[in-house]
Amino acid sequence: MEQAENKTNLARRIGIYGGTFNPLHNGHIALAKAFLAQAGLDEVWFVVSPQNPFKKNDVLLDDNLRLEMVEEALNGEERMKVSDVEFQLPKPSYMYITLRHLAKEYPENTFTLLIGGDNWTAFDRWAHADEIRQNYKIAVYPRREDNIDASTLPENVFLLDTPLIDISSTEIRQRVHDGQPIDNLVPPKIAEFIGKYNLYK
Repeated sequence: MEQAENKTNLARRIGIYGGTFNPLHNGHIALAKAFLAQAGLDEVWFVVSPQNPFKKNDVLLDDNLRLEMVEEALNGEERMKVSDVEFQLPKPSYMYITLRHLAKEYPENTFTLLIGGDNWTAFDRWAHADEIRQNYKIAVYPRREDNIDASTLPENVFLLDTPLIDISSTEIRQRVHDGQPIDNLVPPKIAEFIGKYNLYK
């Protein structure tokens, strides 16, 4: 599986979809497909977030294991790539640093950031939020509890029109722990990967 960091001389419109993906599930894939279509993108890069060294999470799998899991799931999805860019950047990860790095490494590309409605509501508290707003388009996917008025959004920020998908990584981890099936919640390769390595038990 070719990772997103492999260089290309062609200008591309890239969507940045960051997360722990612990594990990646069908909702992530469906959202990425909507992101591709509605934001006019060439590719979506799944930026796997590393463990925050200041906020240890006992249920967060090893960084490289999660990276491998996303690679497995995206194998065959030609316009979706996995990126470990944040593994090489200072910890904890901040999106403005990630975007600065990507803009420097791939000056020919344009980047659009995908965030959840909860993150948009709190966006003013993000580090260097103004820098991100001024330099990048932002696509927001609203959750059921979000109440975002599209008419109040800045010109470069827009809402994705997506069905609400009630799947969470927390729910999947709990189901695995309880011995319940997850086949309808995750791509087949994720279910195989979790079973192969006996994860989330």
